[in-house]
Amino acid sequence: MTADQDGPHPPQRLGLLLAWHGSVTQTRMKRALGAAGLTPRHAMTLMHLEGGPMSQRALADRLEVDPSVLVGILNDLEGEGLAERRRDPADRRRHNVAITDAGETALHKTNTALDEVESGIFAGLSGAERDLLRGLLDRVNTSAEDFNCGE
Repeated sequence: MTADQDGPHPPQRLGLLLAWHGSVTQTRMKRALGAAGLTPRHAMTLMHLEGGPMSQRALADRLEVDPSVLVGILNDLEGEGLAERRRDPADRRRHNVAITDAGETALHKTNTALDEVESGIFAGLSGAERDLLRGLLDRVNTSAEDFNCGE
């Protein structure tokens, strides 16, 4: 028996280990977002709008979603008063999207909740180790086309 096979558990495959930690993290993050009143997609959309208004097309590209999917997200956010679409005065065919004051408030509450979750999840890692983890995860071969948000 090798060192990897000692104990009652079989050797852990890296993909399964990453999936398990991802599932736990996703559960905690969704719980925190729910307490703040947002879904993951809504929160990500507001986070992208925090830097200022942008075209609906640019926002879809940043979120890596089909424009038709973004319309549904924006309908939800507008319905809650968290974001607004306006026609671009320079090009009436284009819509610009902006976060509202209520959206800023919801985003602040969301970020506070997510900070708390991340502090707990990554408590055992130093700042340098967190940066290293980010860098390693950036190199994992995944694609937005493979993603299913499940909302």
